[in-house]
Amino acid sequence: MSKGFLVSLEGPEGAGKTSVLEALLPILEEKGVEVLTTREPGGVLIGEKIREVILDPSHTQMDAKTELLLYIASRRQHLVEKVLPALEAGKLVIMDRFIDSSIAYQGFGRGLDIDAIDWLNYFATDGLKPDLTLYFDIEVEEGLARIAANSNREVNRLDLEGLDLHKKVRQGYLSLLDKEGSRIVKINASLPLDQVLENTKSVLFERMGLSK
Repeated sequence: MSKGFLVSLEGPEGAGKTSVLEALLPILEEKGVEVLTTREPGGVLIGEKIREVILDPSHTQMDAKTELLLYIASRRQHLVEKVLPALEAGKLVIMDRFIDSSIAYQGFGRGLDIDAIDWLNYFATDGLKPDLTLYFDIEVEEGLARIAANSNREVNRLDLEGLDLHKKVRQGYLSLLDKEGSRIVKINASLPLDQVLENTKSVLFERMGLSK
C-alpha cells in the first residue's frame, strides 16, 4: 500500500467483532500486510484511563452528555497519538469501534442530538472517516445471550443497560448503513465464525485490492 488504509469494526454488543479480528490477523500477516489493531475507547494510555471511567459498572449516574464527551476526548488522543502515525507509515489500521459508535450509542441509544455528535466527531478527527466500515449485524437478544454465556468477557456499564437501549443502538447502525452504504458494509454476524470470517475477508480484500 502506498498509503494507509483505515478500517473500523462496528456492531451491537455480542456481535463477535473481536473474535473475527483475532482470526483475521494471521491471514493478513501471511499476505505481508502491515497491520495495526486498536480499540475505542482506549488504544493509548490516556484513552485507556478514560475507558475505565466510561465503562466502570459503578458509574451508573453518568450523564449522557458526559459519556459522549469522554468518548470524544479519548477518540482525539487515540487518533493523534496512534492512528494517524500508523496511517502515515502506510499501515492497515483496524479499529474496534470509531465514529459510528457515537452516533449509534449516544445518538440513537441515548437520544442526544445527531448533528451535535457529527460536529464533535468532525472536530475530534478533523473530518477523518474510515476507508471501510464493517458492520457486524446481529439480533440484540442473540448478542446479549452470547455475552451472558461468555464468562471470560468483561462486564461493563453498557452491558447492564436495558434491552430497549440496545435495540435503539442496532437501529442506529442500520440507519447509518442506509445513509452511508458505500463506506459501511453489513456482515451477518449470526452465522458461524468461519463463515463470518470468510465474508469479512472477502469484503476487506476486495476493497484493498488484495488477491484472495
